[in-house]
Amino acid sequence: MKKVQIPIKLHGIDEDIYAGFWIRFASLLLDFAIVSPFVTIIILLNALSKNIFFYTLIPNLLIGLIYNVYFVQKWGGTPGKLIVGIKILKTNGEDIKWREAILRYFVLFSLLIFGSIVMAINVSNIDNNYYESLNWINKQRYMGEISPTLNKINLWLTNIWTYSELIVLLMNSRKRALHDFIAGTVIVKKKYVDEIRKAIQNEKE
Repeated sequence: MKKVQIPIKLHGIDEDIYAGFWIRFASLLLDFAIVSPFVTIIILLNALSKNIFFYTLIPNLLIGLIYNVYFVQKWGGTPGKLIVGIKILKTNGEDIKWREAILRYFVLFSLLIFGSIVMAINVSNIDNNYYESLNWINKQRYMGEISPTLNKINLWLTNIWTYSELIVLLMNSRKRALHDFIAGTVIVKKKYVDEIRKAIQNEKE
C-alpha cells in the first residue's frame, strides 16, 4: 500500500487546513489559563517552606504528563487545542497513539526534569532563616540567585528549544513545529479531519 501524507491543500478548500502560529498560540494561552490554578497553588505552597519544594516537584511533573501526554493521546489535543478547534494527527491522517504523544512531549519533559533538578539543588542550598524572612516576591528572586550557572544553563536550553520550535514552525508549509517532526505529527483544523481522511483514502486507491 502506498504511503501517503496529508496534502498541503485540499481540493475545493481555499482556507489553510493546518493550524498556524496564532491559533496554536491562542490554544497555549487557554491551556495556561486552565492549569494556572494548579500552578498558583503549588507556588503558594512552595512559599510556605523550602522543604515543600521537594513534595511538589513530582505533582508538578505529573500535571504536565497528564495534560500533555494522556489528554493528547485520548482526545488528539490538550483542552486548549480542542477549544480553538484544532487536532493533532499523524502525518498519514490517523489518530495519534501513546508513541506520538510521548515523543511530542519528550524534549520539553526532559527540560522540565533538568529544571526540577536545578530547583532541587537551589532549594538544598537555601539559607532557611534568611528565606523565611523574605516576602513571596523576594523568595522567588532569592531562588534565582542560587546556583547562577545552572540557572543560566537551564534558561539557555529552554530558550534554544523554544526559538527552534518557532523557527521550524514558520518555515514549513505544513506548519509543523520541531516536536511534530520528532513525533511524526501535524496539527490541523478539526473541521477538516473528515475531508483530510477522504483525500488520503482517495490517494491510496
